[in-house]
Amino acid sequence: MEVLRSRTARLEPVLLVVTAVLVAAGGVARWAGAAGLADLLWGACAGIAVVPALGWVLSALRRGQAGVDLIAVLALGGTLAVGEYLAGALIALMLATGRTLEAAARRRATRDLRALLERAPRTARLRAGAEVRTVPCDQVGVGDTVVVGPGEVVPVDGRLTGGTAVLDESALTGEPLAVRRAPGEAVRSGVVNAGGVFDLRASATEADSTYAGIVRLAREAGERSAPVVRLADRYAAWFLPLSLAVAGIAWLLSGDPVRAVAVLVVATPCPLLLAAPVAVVSGLSRTSRLGVVVRDGGALETLGRARTLLLDKTGTLTGGRPRVLDVFAAPGTPPGEVLRLAASVDQYSPHVLARALVEAARERGLELSAPDGVTEEPGRGATGVVEGRRVTVGRLAEEPGASAAPGSPLPAWVRAVDNRALLDGAAVAWLTVAGRAVGAVLLRDPVRPDAPRALRRLRTAGFGRLVMLTGDRAEPAREVGAVLGLDAVRAGLSPAGKVAEVRAERERAVTVMVGDGVNDAPALAAADVGVAMGAHGSTASSEAADVVLTTDRVDRLADAVQIAVRARRIAVQSALGGMALSLAAMVAAAFGLLPPAAGALLQEGIDAAVILNALRALGADRAVGPALQPRAAELVRRFAAEHDDLRDVLDAVRDAADRLSADADPDEALAAVAGVHRLLTERLLPHEHAEEHELYPALAPALGGPEATATMSRAHAEIDRLARRVATHLALAGPAGLAPEQLDDLRACLYGLHTVLRLHFVQEEESYFSLAPDPAPGPSA
Repeated sequence: MEVLRSRTARLEPVLLVVTAVLVAAGGVARWAGAAGLADLLWGACAGIAVVPALGWVLSALRRGQAGVDLIAVLALGGTLAVGEYLAGALIALMLATGRTLEAAARRRATRDLRALLERAPRTARLRAGAEVRTVPCDQVGVGDTVVVGPGEVVPVDGRLTGGTAVLDESALTGEPLAVRRAPGEAVRSGVVNAGGVFDLRASATEADSTYAGIVRLAREAGERSAPVVRLADRYAAWFLPLSLAVAGIAWLLSGDPVRAVAVLVVATPCPLLLAAPVAVVSGLSRTSRLGVVVRDGGALETLGRARTLLLDKTGTLTGGRPRVLDVFAAPGTPPGEVLRLAASVDQYSPHVLARALVEAARERGLELSAPDGVTEEPGRGATGVVEGRRVTVGRLAEEPGASAAPGSPLPAWVRAVDNRALLDGAAVAWLTVAGRAVGAVLLRDPVRPDAPRALRRLRTAGFGRLVMLTGDRAEPAREVGAVLGLDAVRAGLSPAGKVAEVRAERERAVTVMVGDGVNDAPALAAADVGVAMGAHGSTASSEAADVVLTTDRVDRLADAVQIAVRARRIAVQSALGGMALSLAAMVAAAFGLLPPAAGALLQEGIDAAVILNALRALGADRAVGPALQPRAAELVRRFAAEHDDLRDVLDAVRDAADRLSADADPDEALAAVAGVHRLLTERLLPHEHAEEHELYPALAPALGGPEATATMSRAHAEIDRLARRVATHLALAGPAGLAPEQLDDLRACLYGLHTVLRLHFVQEEESYFSLAPDPAPGPSA
């Protein structure tokens, strides 16, 4: 089959060149008065096209299909039989053009899963007493002890036999955070050892292990996916018998076979042969400009009529890597100092959480110190000397509650950390200085800023059902689903579970699956259309997908869907409009008003109109996201960077509110509030005023006018009001400090300001900052 497809791919452009040359040569000969030579060239053109066209028809009939090519073959044969050579040559040219255009759309790429196979380990190390030997993975038996070194992929399923393992399970679950497995716990093949050496007792052979199952699932799912039916063939199902009936009736009633040939000539479905491929190729061209690679025209057609969207969570709806959510500090320690010390120790660590701490500290402009004597214990954290103090970041030697004596309550700030981590599903990096816990940093994989807008646009484009499929725990998955307004959340799924969900959804509607990890490859292959986040996703998911987003922006999927819907709509318009004109010409030909040659020329006019209409798919669609002017895009990037710089101001506002408790030290509370006021007046309020007077006017033309930013302007006014209220409280305090009757209102004011600021920042990032194109290929800023 692959050999035949390869030969066909080479034949189609050759046939196009040959038919075009013969049609042009015949025209030159007729213009020069050599009518006989012209007929010979045109007849040869039609005769040459008959052979491959007949092969295409027979191949389709063997598959149980009877497409538009059958009418073309009958028309070619009819023109040769009655001597209408010009009409036959024109039909041959249109047939070759349509096949070549469709082949160009189909030859985008081929689906394969090489990455899955390349990632799988080829060898394993077996321990037998004091000896460790390397063997091929297929020689590992159940009960063998396998030694897994740092950074190695676990070759088979098994259970830990000693020590604790720190594992990167992102290849299977998509989750970026490393997990700890205790002795006796099950470990699946395909995960990566992110800690020290450990021993594993094999519970399955390589063939029966998890990773091998993923490869098999991807292959099976790809084989079970129904082939996409050509748009042209779907319409040909009724156009073909109608054309034959009209031609037969015309011949029967008139007794003139030329009339039947004339009917077939104008019935030759060039609008079908040309409209769909031209519109689809135009759509493919549009999507490629936006960083979206669509495998073939069939995938674009199917994307345009899909109604159910399934999405992986990590790396698709979220950023795929943890970010600092909040910083907690013990009384007397500024939150900024907690983050600075933690990042100072972790700045040389390759751990994903360490990178998040360092990145957050640098975004906030914190000056890191060079640590000395840094050591890192897998699964526990890093320890080093910073500015003469011994600092540890990571897990505590014991959980905060474990070290407390019975009956002694935990410090309030420690309880707050525990509660917040539980409520938000966040990871905690504890900071200890000289053996005493002084702070904690909460980290979480946040929702992509462009995800809410993208999902709203996808609903507008026609998706009636949006569902999350994830291997993550139910609590964080449900929180993301609630924030994004998804219709359903399926958590804790294995790769096989995702495939089952995809197949269940496909029974109800045309389904699209979006993912980025190796574990998503089987589900992508099982869907009607698989979409891979290719910028940072796995090669396996990209190669199992029909659509690949080459930029790290999920809103590009919304662009692609809207382009696909528009391209399909234009293709259908062109095809139906062209066929309507062809039907009118068929009636005229049946009554003898249109001879074959004139019918062929008329068909050429119809084709030209159809092609011009189909080329509209190349144009910009107003439904695709708003286009920013360069000045506006530059302002968006500037203010997005300022948001990152202002995170410490939000932390300071909340910290000051926390300090206004009844038993707080009055001087410390007053100093904290005064510090917040200084941050507000020197950094935050100038930022908000600049947004109001620079950014919002620049965005208004793209968003449809100043009313589009009115809600955000109202938030600016509320932020100003609360900041003035803080200033008024400071003025009332005077030298004597804050009065007791001020505490409740001031605390409410600061908590309210913190809430408004967080919501305002998120709304701006989702609604405005996500509009800016990436300044360069790669992840968005």
